Amino acid sequence: MSLTRRDFARTSAITGAGVALAGSVGALATAPNALASYDTDSAEGAADARHGVGYGPLVPDPKGILALPAGFTYRVITFSGKTKLESGEFTPSNHDGTATFDGPRGTTLLVNNHELKGPRANWKYPVPLTEGLVYDPAAAGGCTVVEIRPDGRVAEWVGIAGTSTNCAGGRTPWDTWLTCEENSDKAGVNGMTKDHGYVFEVDPCDRRANRSPKPLKFFGRYDHEAVVIDPRRGHAYLTEDAAGPNGLFYRWTPPEGFAYGPGKFRELADDAGVLQAPKCFDSGGKFVDDLSRATKIGTVYGVDWVDVPDRDARTTPVRKQFAADEVTRARKLEGMWWGDGGAYIVSSYAREESPVQHDGQVWFYDPKRRTLTLKVLLGVNPDPSKDGAFDGPDNITVSPYGGLVIAEDGEGVQHLFGATDSGRTYPIARNELNIGTAEEPEYSEFAGVTFSPDGRTLFASIQTPGILLAITGPWKRQKR
Repeated sequence: MSLTRRDFARTSAITGAGVALAGSVGALATAPNALASYDTDSAEGAADARHGVGYGPLVPDPKGILALPAGFTYRVITFSGKTKLESGEFTPSNHDGTATFDGPRGTTLLVNNHELKGPRANWKYPVPLTEGLVYDPAAAGGCTVVEIRPDGRVAEWVGIAGTSTNCAGGRTPWDTWLTCEENSDKAGVNGMTKDHGYVFEVDPCDRRANRSPKPLKFFGRYDHEAVVIDPRRGHAYLTEDAAGPNGLFYRWTPPEGFAYGPGKFRELADDAGVLQAPKCFDSGGKFVDDLSRATKIGTVYGVDWVDVPDRDARTTPVRKQFAADEVTRARKLEGMWWGDGGAYIVSSYAREESPVQHDGQVWFYDPKRRTLTLKVLLGVNPDPSKDGAFDGPDNITVSPYGGLVIAEDGEGVQHLFGATDSGRTYPIARNELNIGTAEEPEYSEFAGVTFSPDGRTLFASIQTPGILLAITGPWKRQKR
């Protein structure tokens, strides 16, 4: 049953702030250009840490890789072109979305996406074409599985190969990984031999389950970014990173009677379930064409869902199958994470292609109320080359210590940063690996931010050249 604009307006009027602050993270930022971020070298930053917010200023790294607060350390787990897979090839490059899992005999397993677009010849370290695990032998991307043993030793092997531009993805409640192709080239385009733009399932614990990769076509064919599964209702939510026009986020409803579990997606038909796009409206019942129109933290939109006509986009890209007044769009829909009973959804930025410009939003979709609430809003950063402000959120995770941890993919300086329940933000790490020049420094984005199952280690990657890092230290619950 659709949530009509009139129903939403009436519910908003009755429940007021109860709708506006759905979810436990609450408002996580202040107004544009005032994100409550602090100069990491200032006494104010250290004072915040003493009073329970964050961990203090970041200490420069003499090795030139990762600045961390005092008391924290990092370890390099994989490094493209330096560490090797079990099969002898070098670790692939361009690390991206990651999740962790409890492995056998006390191990920790990670599935690590590698965002490699186009032909294999374009990349020095593509994902190796491991027999039985290849979808399209022309494509460079895929996933690796990383095993960290109790004694600290590390092993790595291919989970899937021959896919394209594997970006954020998502963890399932049954302990598998859904890897998403952020590229929808058809066979014959850019040297590809098969159609791309799909989601694939990778089981970190069962190598045999990953043989003969099957695209999960019922999720649609478009530039996928991330996916989460509602463990209670069974819906999947997916983001699309696209422009011209801006992309969409989607809801997939499984067929009646479908039982989730490892490998069950492979049993579904290509057109199984229903794929839908959102149509949002404000508390006054007015249609909202683009999420960038929200300019205040706590903005709440009601959501209806509109069926996708042709999910496999045989002739027209999915996002172009709708008229301007049929769906709600957003620029750079990126990372997602399930927590607090709903889905956190990132829009990294909006520029001239959008009604209102910003440098990042995080929304919370409440499936019970069918509402989207704006939790984070970053104003346009006037000088990204200076440390202190944050912009361009991308991958995201819910922290076991309260609030969110966000990977930055913005301009200039790149951080991992946290946000408390009340809106205080604080730095966790800064990328110090300059891949540019001394005169024109350049720092790659962070990606794949996720905690270990026991919450003691924060994993994150520097995408270029491709370094997976494990961060440990005196983690603590963050005050509001």
